[in-house]
Amino acid sequence: MAEVGFYHLTRTGALEALPVLLGKTLDAGKRAVVRCGDPQQVATLDEALWKVPEPVWLPHAATGGKYPERQPIWITAGDDVPNGAHFLFLLGISKILEVATFERVFDLFDGRDEAAVAEARLRWSALREAGHALAYWRQDVKGWSRAR
Repeated sequence: MAEVGFYHLTRTGALEALPVLLGKTLDAGKRAVVRCGDPQQVATLDEALWKVPEPVWLPHAATGGKYPERQPIWITAGDDVPNGAHFLFLLGISKILEVATFERVFDLFDGRDEAAVAEARLRWSALREAGHALAYWRQDVKGWSRAR
């Protein structure tokens, strides 16, 4: 079963929060796949990751990019995981996905969007029912706090 963390974004958007989480993923020696809600979000994230100031370098490619199997971070709107990633990041995903093949799952959702919060609650319930270990993280003024 996967360890699934729900990340309730309250003070930044995913494009600001995700690079820090991806940096920690690479620091841990892990590979990631970032699954986006649509191809436009893939293109936006691909562009944004080349411009992040911290961490300095987030090597990645998106669907259609070269050498997908070599990429430590793969960005897609599909179900492909060509880089053998064990960490899955979800952005703008409203449906419930199969996550059991991943070690960890990071479900980032916009806490200022009531529809996104409602969809996250549905995913939480379905994943809890499926037996996954769940954690809820909320953005604070500085960093994250975990609800118990």
